[in-house]
Amino acid sequence: MSTPTTGSLRVPGATLHYEVRGRGPLLLLIPGGTGGAAAFDGVADALAAEYTIASYDPRGMSRSPLDDPEAGQSVAEHAEDALRLLDLLSPAEPARVFGSSSGAIAALHLLTARPERLVRLVAHEPPVVEVLPDAPAHRAFLARVRDTLDAEGLVPAMGVFAAGLKRADGEGQGTAEGRADRDAEPSARAGLPPAAAARVERTMGDLPYFLGRIVPGFMAYSPDLRRLEAVSDRLVLAGGRDSRGELPYRPAAFLAERFGKELLHFPGGHIGLSTHPAEFGGVLRQAFLY
Repeated sequence: MSTPTTGSLRVPGATLHYEVRGRGPLLLLIPGGTGGAAAFDGVADALAAEYTIASYDPRGMSRSPLDDPEAGQSVAEHAEDALRLLDLLSPAEPARVFGSSSGAIAALHLLTARPERLVRLVAHEPPVVEVLPDAPAHRAFLARVRDTLDAEGLVPAMGVFAAGLKRADGEGQGTAEGRADRDAEPSARAGLPPAAAARVERTMGDLPYFLGRIVPGFMAYSPDLRRLEAVSDRLVLAGGRDSRGELPYRPAAFLAERFGKELLHFPGGHIGLSTHPAEFGGVLRQAFLY
């Protein structure tokens, strides 16, 4: 794995950490969850043979601190951050963009707000559940996550959240599963190279911020479907081959059908980027060729 060039970009309310590899037209990678720029380590080098690859830690995550640690978060603000990186790294030319999960939500907003700045967007499982016919059930699910976080803390709330994402209807509890994952953290870090151990540490450290402030605002976001359809020629909607029917998959499938587009399938499930990086990168490369 090559060592990227790193930089810091001051934006209103935060300082963004970003990483750049390769040369050629810009491909901006927007991570979801708590992955940060490191989420793309498994695919960046291969893509850098053809593109200038830029990735970053979204505001409030890992190495992108907020000026006010308690500041609320919005999809529009995160999309503006992505735009500022495009303007910094590709000021004269529109760019290619890939977004995953919550990163795909920010990317969808960017596409509708500034379509002229994007050649193409590949949006992998954006959980914009407000577009679904059963959106009220998913609002109730998110309310359960919030209530569990307030009453019982992070580990039970992560269990409820993870289990709900696995179900199309947003039901499910799953506290035991979440607790088991959390309890496994020390062994997961044991024996890892220092850089990998640091990534795990950052990921786990970002969970309270992600669950408490990213999830509520992002999963309540409703894209402007009229504007999105008008620029859908620049949009590739994607899902995981192993996550068909799960909650994050359904909005991408719904929007693809609504816009009359084929849904692109990546290997693995919602986190196929981590579980199948080589194959995932190959599919992503092809997505920008047609």
